[in-house]
Amino acid sequence: MFTSKQEIFNTVELISIFFILLISIIIITAILYHNRKRTHKIEVANFQNILIQSQLEVQEQTMQTIGADLHDNIGQLLSLTSLTLNSIELDNELKAKQKIDAAIDLTVRSIKEMRQLGKLLQGDQLIVLGLAEAIRHEINWVERSGKFKVTYVDEGEIPAVNNPDKDLIIFRIMQEAINNIIKHAFATEINIKLGYIENKMQLLITDNGVGFDTANMPSEQLGMGLQNIRKRAGIIGGEVAILSTPGKGTKITIYIPYP
Repeated sequence: MFTSKQEIFNTVELISIFFILLISIIIITAILYHNRKRTHKIEVANFQNILIQSQLEVQEQTMQTIGADLHDNIGQLLSLTSLTLNSIELDNELKAKQKIDAAIDLTVRSIKEMRQLGKLLQGDQLIVLGLAEAIRHEINWVERSGKFKVTYVDEGEIPAVNNPDKDLIIFRIMQEAINNIIKHAFATEINIKLGYIENKMQLLITDNGVGFDTANMPSEQLGMGLQNIRKRAGIIGGEVAILSTPGKGTKITIYIPYP
């Protein structure tokens, strides 16, 4: 009888331990799931914030480009058109015809420039057309300054179905890198390569500027622009490698998962 009671007691004890362990596992699993869900929500929110910030920054830079081009280029063309028309002498038919032809040519050039600005205003649509086309369009505006020789190539079979959200952030990274070169590098040449290798988008940007010493510079001391590049790439699972040598320019390589 005693043995039977002892066995029952041991059985009840084992069952109790089993249920306690089971409940503990359920609680721990629930906590882990909740933490992962919360982390996922934070990551999604961060991505959305970066995406919105990138959209606003692209729009701001677009408006700055448009403002500068209206003032420096189209404004100048229209001023020349006005001066040409005002200088026409109707009593001299040959010279009048020459000036009218010149005014027509200036007007056609102004219309062409306005069409280019119209395309620039459709920045979101440009991204939808593809990252390679958006970069090519941006480079066109950099070259117009006459201060830089820009070389651009795209390699690999870039997926036909693009990812506009990732493309926008990659495009903004490229803009950030170019802005850094314009402001700090004192470069005359910029080389950009867009490639697609093993389900990853690769963006390579190099310049022949003054460079800096990355070997003895902690990551926290890198410029705000380079920090932003790392941050943006990280939010979409990308990696950034920055190589630079004083007097020998800078090379920035970005890898972004792009299945």
